[in-house]
Amino acid sequence: MARFLIDANLPRKLSLWEGANFEWVVDHDAAWTDSTVWQYARQQDLIIVSKDADFSDRAMVSTPPPRVVQIKVGNLRLAELRQFLIEVWPAIDEAAPSHRLLVVSHEAVMAIR
Repeated sequence: MARFLIDANLPRKLSLWEGANFEWVVDHDAAWTDSTVWQYARQQDLIIVSKDADFSDRAMVSTPPPRVVQIKVGNLRLAELRQFLIEVWPAIDEAAPSHRLLVVSHEAVMAIR
């Protein structure tokens, strides 16, 4: 099963991302730079989940690991974000390990090898 590193820009309160397959940047150090997050994810073979487009840009010019899931849904209330992620997470979980980048929006989950 894939393992994920959840970026500091996503709410820690999402119970969807609990358990041994999920790590949170804020549990390591919320002040980590993007480069530190990237290097840690590379070393641990983790998939970065973030709202930050910088990781998507970097994924397009790098060879995995790490792989990246960009959540591109704008500002939603916590309950709305949680419901959205519950609906799309099975598709993300299935596609993320075999794609360098997933861009997740209200319209689609776009997968890039």
